[in-house]
Amino acid sequence: MDFTEAKKLDEADILAKFKSYFHNNENEIYLDGNSLGKPPKKSLELLKEIAENQWAEKLIEGWNEHWLNIPKRIKSKLGILLNADPSEIHVGDSTSVNLYKLAYAFIQTGKYKSINSDSLNFPSDLYILDQIGSSLLGKKLHVLKYATELNAEIELLKSAINKNPGIWCLSLVSYKSACLYDLQDLNRHAEDNNSLIIWDLSHATGVIDIDFKKSKTRAAVGCTYKFLNGGPGSPAFLYVDKSILPELKNPIAGWFGHANPFRFSDQYEAATDAGKFASGTPSILSMAGIEPAIDIIIEAGIKNIRNKSKRQIAFLIELTEKYLGPLGVKVEIPDKEENRGSHVSISHPEAYRICLAMKQADADKVKVIPDFRPPHYIRLGVSPLYTTFTELHWAILRISDIIQNQAYLRFENTYQNVP
Repeated sequence: MDFTEAKKLDEADILAKFKSYFHNNENEIYLDGNSLGKPPKKSLELLKEIAENQWAEKLIEGWNEHWLNIPKRIKSKLGILLNADPSEIHVGDSTSVNLYKLAYAFIQTGKYKSINSDSLNFPSDLYILDQIGSSLLGKKLHVLKYATELNAEIELLKSAINKNPGIWCLSLVSYKSACLYDLQDLNRHAEDNNSLIIWDLSHATGVIDIDFKKSKTRAAVGCTYKFLNGGPGSPAFLYVDKSILPELKNPIAGWFGHANPFRFSDQYEAATDAGKFASGTPSILSMAGIEPAIDIIIEAGIKNIRNKSKRQIAFLIELTEKYLGPLGVKVEIPDKEENRGSHVSISHPEAYRICLAMKQADADKVKVIPDFRPPHYIRLGVSPLYTTFTELHWAILRISDIIQNQAYLRFENTYQNVP
C-alpha cells in the first residue's frame, strides 16, 4: 500500500496541529463529522467544570456568576465567523424550531404570499414549511423538483423564483450530495424578484467560508453539532439582518425573548435585536460546548479550513474512482469544485451493509465510521480540523476490501431507524 502522496499532504498541512485539540479514538477513522463533530478536549473539560463545580457547588448562583453570558459570548464569536453583528444572531432551540419561528414571522408580515423550497432540501425543513404554508397561507409548500439528487439546477431555480415570488428556504449544502449553492448570486436574484431566502446552513457552517454582509444574506438558521463540533443536540442559531429585524415578531413569545425578562412584567415587550426570537431558558449544559469549538475554528481560520476541505474532497474523489470505481461504486457529488461542500457521497447497491461492515471491523482491520442515507448512499464527511489525508486513503482501501471479500454479507439487509 503506497501512502506516499497522503503522507506528503499531511506533512505540508498547516492545520495538522488542530487534530490534537480534539478527542480521538485509537484505531478509528471518523468520517461522520457532517452529522456529529468530534468533541474538543476543552469542551469536555468545560462541561465537567460546569456540572461538577458550577452546578453542583454554586447551584442557582451559577446563573449570575457564569451562565447568563454564555449565549452572548457564543453570539459574538458566531458573528466573527459569519461576519454578522451579534445583535443579529440568536443562539438557542433547534434548527427546526428556529426555521419555524423565522418562516412564520416573515409570512406574518403580509409581504410574502407563497412559501417554497426545492427537492435537495432537508426533509425536516420541508415538513415545517408545508405546515406553515397550510396554516397561514392556505396553500401547501411548493417544492421545485430537479432531475436528480446530485445537483441543483440553478437556472431552473431562478426561473421558479421569478414565477413564485415569496419565501424560499434552501440548504446551502445539500445533505445527500453536498451540492453547494452560490449564496450571493441567489440572494441577489431573490431580492430582485421580491423574494427572500432563508438559508439552512447546517451542513455548511464551520467548513464553508460564509460572509453574511458580502453575500447580502437576510435570514438563516443552522445547527452547531456538525462541523461546528458543539456536541450532540447543541442548540442551533438563527440570523436576521438588522435592517428587517424590527418588522418581525416571534410567534413563540417566551420570557427570554422579552426586552427585560427579569422584570417579570405581565405585558410582553419584545427585545429589539435577534434576542426577540428567544423563548425559554437557555440550555446551558448543551450550549456550553459550542464556545471552545468556535474558538478553534476562529484560530484555524475559516479560509484555511475551506481550502483544506477542497483539497481533501478532490483527493477522496480521486481515490474513490481509482480503487472503488471498478467495484461498482459511483461518486455522487457535483463535478465542479466550487459546487461542493465537505462530504462525498458514494453509491453502491449494498451501501447499507457496507457501512455496517466498515463500523464493525475485525481486530486486524481499521474501523471506519461513515454514515448511510437511503436508498444507497454512503456519506464520507471531511472535517479538515481533524481528518487527515492518510485516514482518507485508509478508508477507501477498507471499503475496497469489504466489497472484494463480500464482508458485508454477514449483515442483514435492512436500514430502518438509521441515525
